[in-house]
Amino acid sequence: MGDISDKVAYFQAITGLDDADLCTEILQAHGWDLELAISTFTGSNTPDDPPSASAAATATTTSASAPADASSGSQQLAVEPPSTAGGPSLTWRLITLPVSVISGGLGLVSGAIGLGMWIAGGVLSYSLGMVGLGSGSGRSGGEASSRLVSVSAAAAEAMEFVASFEREYGTAALRPNFVSEGFMDALQRSRNDFKLLFVYLHSPDHPDTPLFCERTLCSEALAAFVNENFVAWGGSIRASEGFKMSNSLKASRFPFCAVVMAATNQRIALLQQVEGPKSPEEMLMILQRVLEESGPVLISARLEAEERRTNMRLREEQDAAYRAALEADQAREQQRREEQERLEREAAEAERKRKEEEEARERAEREAAETAAALAKLREEKALSLGAEPEKGPNVTQVLVRFPAGERKERRFQSDATIQSLYDYVDSLGCLDMGNYTLISNFPRVSYGSDKFSLSLKEAGLYPQASLFVELNS
Repeated sequence: MGDISDKVAYFQAITGLDDADLCTEILQAHGWDLELAISTFTGSNTPDDPPSASAAATATTTSASAPADASSGSQQLAVEPPSTAGGPSLTWRLITLPVSVISGGLGLVSGAIGLGMWIAGGVLSYSLGMVGLGSGSGRSGGEASSRLVSVSAAAAEAMEFVASFEREYGTAALRPNFVSEGFMDALQRSRNDFKLLFVYLHSPDHPDTPLFCERTLCSEALAAFVNENFVAWGGSIRASEGFKMSNSLKASRFPFCAVVMAATNQRIALLQQVEGPKSPEEMLMILQRVLEESGPVLISARLEAEERRTNMRLREEQDAAYRAALEADQAREQQRREEQERLEREAAEAERKRKEEEEARERAEREAAETAAALAKLREEKALSLGAEPEKGPNVTQVLVRFPAGERKERRFQSDATIQSLYDYVDSLGCLDMGNYTLISNFPRVSYGSDKFSLSLKEAGLYPQASLFVELNS
């Protein structure tokens, strides 16, 4: 027992806390490991909190004899001593959250702070060993690192607290709906829901805790008000995150409640803290006043969020309309290009056909002209081959040629001229296509075809005169 008293006295001397019961609870939560309890307590005080833990604890302990005062406040970044003149009032204090709470872990702070704490811890361990109070001399670095709490462990602690609270006070008809998640997650939930965060730090061994939980927290009116207007988070100071939050909020008297809201740069704004036992009516009055005075801030935040969502929705609608218009313009442009390409293809095809037809016509005309020229030349040659028409005489044959249209042509030939000369004569007239007819005689009917071209007129019986018809070949 003397060893426990020495540890409590030594812890009070190091931390400056005058409340022996609170020091005993802290040491019990750390398994009476004096070195670990001092390291955890001193490591939670950040440079952003100018007053020392000793000053805050002393001021709060001194005012504990006035139960009517349940609140303490401060200006921004500066802690003010608790007011005893009047009732609780809404005050603001920016509190930097411990690294272990933000990251969900418990242990030494990294960087320069961590190095300084490591050095200070070594000196303190050596000093305690000299006076025979050190109980952690055999601890290894692995055991210290094993106390690091993961993110999921913060939620596990919250779930364990909720389950324990329901087991202890489950008979209540209504109780606060503490969220089963870590403090940072609960703070983010309150931000998203545009509500304040109601924080309850549970001290299991404090004599006022059971009555406060049964009659105040679990009163129907207070629980309904908290559940409707706040996000509730609770933690036991025996757990790592609850203990860290008790140090950050400078909780020196229990039962302890606070109302906070998220600030910037990993800080929270402390709007109200209530220390010591309170009746449901007193708690309800305090929370109502906090809610009324903080209402404009929450309404402004909600309106800003709604405006952001409205602006975002408008931008999305404008972007969608712009994309739709752009796609429609692109579709029209694509259709216009396709129509233009089609017209160009049709025009090119029509031009190609026109050129082909023109070339074919020119070629046909050229071929016809060439054919006509060749026929004219051939007729001229055949006319020249006939020579001059002979005069009437004993060796001259008079030949009459009748054409299908009734036209008649007559010419004299030498009796020894061939049947071929008769065809040359008809061809030279240009009345018929060459080779498309046959010369015949009616009485008797004799056809003078190509087989008789070499016969003379006299041999063919066409002397001294002959009457021939032109018969077109079918």
